[in-house]
Amino acid sequence: MTIIWTIIIGFIAGVIAKFLHPGDNEPSGFILTTILGIVGALVATWLGQAVGWYGPGEGAGFIGAIVGAIVLLVIWGAVSRKRG
Repeated sequence: MTIIWTIIIGFIAGVIAKFLHPGDNEPSGFILTTILGIVGALVATWLGQAVGWYGPGEGAGFIGAIVGAIVLLVIWGAVSRKRG
């Protein structure tokens, strides 16, 4: 059941991040949007633990997942501009 919630929250976080940071060359589709949200949550957790905002074993919340996904979209846009 945890995996299903992770997928649902990841998808919602990915959709909100793509809404807040629109772009032409973004990953699209259900699977890539879900992966964007899930990886965004992992990035936010890692950064939060590195800075000291979260303790060991604590994860980023929903807002952290959205912020992490936006960070990934900014990086994706910078990398795709250099290639194109």
